[in-house]
Amino acid sequence: MIVLCLDYGEKRSGVAVSDALGVLACPVTVIHAQGRDTLLRAVADIAEKRGAERVVLGLPRNMDGSFGEKARACEALAKQLEARLKLPVELWDERMSTVSAHRALNEANVRGQKRRNVVDAVAAVVILQSYLDRCRRC
Repeated sequence: MIVLCLDYGEKRSGVAVSDALGVLACPVTVIHAQGRDTLLRAVADIAEKRGAERVVLGLPRNMDGSFGEKARACEALAKQLEARLKLPVELWDERMSTVSAHRALNEANVRGQKRRNVVDAVAAVVILQSYLDRCRRC
């Protein structure tokens, strides 16, 4: 099953996709969207082109596990994605995904503007890989 992952941000949203076996997450792109409708259109286009059968949306919980304003915005976005894509959308804890993405980019010696251009897609990979690993253990 091909799974698409979205690391939602107000300015930039990272996108990753799994392989057909659901083993490996790969970066796809970063969507620079200045509105929800633009983002929904872009995600729908990617999901269709990639043959996605499920969407994982990063859920930005606070470190204590509670839900803040951004988490509630993601819950609303999940409902909009389900309605638009006609695919199941699952919220997945994304705590520390951006930190992990920065760590991976440090190890790869990616700096400056290039880092800013890819960090959200790498964070989506971190989120999706966590999801895929958990699914394989079940």
